[in-house]
Amino acid sequence: MLDDMDRRLLRYYQSDPAASAAELAERAGLSGAAGWRRLERMREAGVVRGVRAVIDWAALGYAVEVSLRITLDKGEVRAFDAFLAAARGIPEVIELQTFLGRVDVRLSVLARDMAHYEAIYRDRILALPHIADIEALMLVKRLYHEEALPL
Repeated sequence: MLDDMDRRLLRYYQSDPAASAAELAERAGLSGAAGWRRLERMREAGVVRGVRAVIDWAALGYAVEVSLRITLDKGEVRAFDAFLAAARGIPEVIELQTFLGRVDVRLSVLARDMAHYEAIYRDRILALPHIADIEALMLVKRLYHEEALPL
């Protein structure tokens, strides 16, 4: 689907998403029009889904990140859907992932401090429907995180 020139454009795009199509094309050794067409084709194909701002949550005062692994009581037919809908309503839940296996769902939760996390956990997380088991993993330190693909 992608050729070497597409990958080269994407590498430059990942490293500098604010660059114009013409700048990216020049770095990749293409004309501005050719680079723009390639980027547009990749957007239309869903390869490039958009550009986003990366927020440093710690700079905004969020010092606690907890990963909650949740097993649901699947005795009710709509348990999964009801749980996910309710979890989406908690502003401090920044990520929801579903799994096959013993753990059904993983929530990433941000809080300002431990008191704030405790309030979120007691008042909102424990009020979520159909929870059978919860395991909490508190993030101590992020040692490595890379969003760029090895293109």
